[in-house]
Amino acid sequence: MRQHEEKSFISHDGCKLFYRYWPAVESGTNTSQAIVLFHRGHEHSGRVAHLADEFNLPDYQFFAWDARGNGQSEGERGDAENIATLVKDAHCFIEHITQEYSIPPKDIAIIAQSVGAVIAAAWVHDYVPKIRALVLGSPAFSVKLYVPLAVPGLKLLYNFKGNFFVNSYVKPKLLTHDTQRAESFAKDPLITRRISVRLLLDLYTVSDRIIQDANAITVPTQLLVSGSDYVVRRKPQRQFYENLGTVQKEFHVLPGFYHDTFGEKDRQIAIDRARRFILGCFASEPHQPCLLNADQVGYTRLESDKLALPPSGWIKPLYWKFIKANLKYASKLSEGIKLGAETGFDSGSTLDYVYRNQPSGTSKLGQFFDYIYLQAIGWKGIRQRKVHLEELIKLAINQLQQQNKVVNIVDIAAGHGRYILETINQIANKPNSVLLRDFSDLNVEKGKILIEEKGLSDLVHFEQGDAFNRQQLSELSPKPTLAVVSGLYELFGDNHLLNESLSGLADAIPVGGYFIYTNQPWHPQLEFIARTLTSHRDGQPWIMRRRTQLEMDQLVANAGFKKVTMLIDQWGIFTVSLAQRVS
Repeated sequence: MRQHEEKSFISHDGCKLFYRYWPAVESGTNTSQAIVLFHRGHEHSGRVAHLADEFNLPDYQFFAWDARGNGQSEGERGDAENIATLVKDAHCFIEHITQEYSIPPKDIAIIAQSVGAVIAAAWVHDYVPKIRALVLGSPAFSVKLYVPLAVPGLKLLYNFKGNFFVNSYVKPKLLTHDTQRAESFAKDPLITRRISVRLLLDLYTVSDRIIQDANAITVPTQLLVSGSDYVVRRKPQRQFYENLGTVQKEFHVLPGFYHDTFGEKDRQIAIDRARRFILGCFASEPHQPCLLNADQVGYTRLESDKLALPPSGWIKPLYWKFIKANLKYASKLSEGIKLGAETGFDSGSTLDYVYRNQPSGTSKLGQFFDYIYLQAIGWKGIRQRKVHLEELIKLAINQLQQQNKVVNIVDIAAGHGRYILETINQIANKPNSVLLRDFSDLNVEKGKILIEEKGLSDLVHFEQGDAFNRQQLSELSPKPTLAVVSGLYELFGDNHLLNESLSGLADAIPVGGYFIYTNQPWHPQLEFIARTLTSHRDGQPWIMRRRTQLEMDQLVANAGFKKVTMLIDQWGIFTVSLAQRVS
């Protein structure tokens, strides 16, 4: 049996996570290739340790973690703030492996089971790693709770009493036909049978998002589905597979298998298929599709084209007419809705109002409407995006100052500039210069007032400018060493415009300088926005074309930037990325 080493790493928030490491058995061949194992919910890395031997890949390094709140890792048992926390843990784990063991992502394959498979799929979707292969064993996209209306009931109780815990109903004998493995499950002191309701509910939410947008996943993916699974449903697994954006995909139903796919009595069947798939993926160089023309051809273009058409049938038009009438009425009472109707719901003025997050109206009812408006999931994402922007701006400024480089900041579509100004006021070592630009004269006027209010008139200058004019951007003075583009590119589906803007910034930013950009790879209310809200562009319907993170990153890379890091909100709506100008 291969011997393992017990290790740990520190995740994004200081949480110490445990993992097992099996070095490759030296044979004179390339030993940089690795397989990372993600265990089922309630379990830990010891429950998948047998796979390091049973896969019979002695020249591969194996890694297996204990997810937060499980096994020997820190964190409250069976709990986390949300699934996004676990997904970010997974991202940190892979980053740790690549840095500590000098293994590039292209030499890594993932094997994940159940809840671990959902975490792995969400990580691949959100962070777009260039890994070689993804094998998912019975992913828990939809857990069978068996109690009628269990999910709505849990949501109601959660909203009423806050977070609480439920215990797994699954008996060991319903997980596997392997009696020895079932007995070990029952006796394992590291098994965590409980799970928090907020984590369970979030599992459904994240799973729905990943299934609907699986087209964004281009990593070769294999699904191994247990044929007699009493724990999770097969239909969402099939939907996920059918929506996958990779042409290298497989779907296997294993007859008679219970939920513990890689722990079943006849698991060698699953192992052989996964092994063959992984070796096949490693036999050729990894490939990612080119998405530079996804604005012309692709599923996000098709999605936006459908939104541009009138709603079909006779019920939907009446429904959206009713919603618009209600918004029109609410705009007479709510300051936020009124502002959106007057300036556009995607305007800098609306964005600044959302940032302030202070419900206001002509009456108590108006304030209530405004509160509901400001709590929309998209606006929550906007405010979290602001937090992430501030975090990466501080990081970039710190990096430049540590390198003894001048810090000249430019934001080419600043709106009112609130997030830049508030960030500057939070740091002791100020940048050398700050230039804010915007195409709207109103935003320039409001921005100058805000600069005065923040006491930054000596440092910050605001001017009118076109964010898509390459010549204007290439002639920026002083030359920016940190450029920021937030909330702009999401509003324009045309990649030609982005290429002009990105090329202008690449002309202006010297090698080693930084670039912060945002993206909207997902939004759960796209149709609501398109049918009811208006844009700042002549009051037209606000129809957005989403860009997958891969498409956005490719556009940035094509202009001459190398991505350094990325942050994403818990809903998967907005990302904020930091890139560096390369030669």
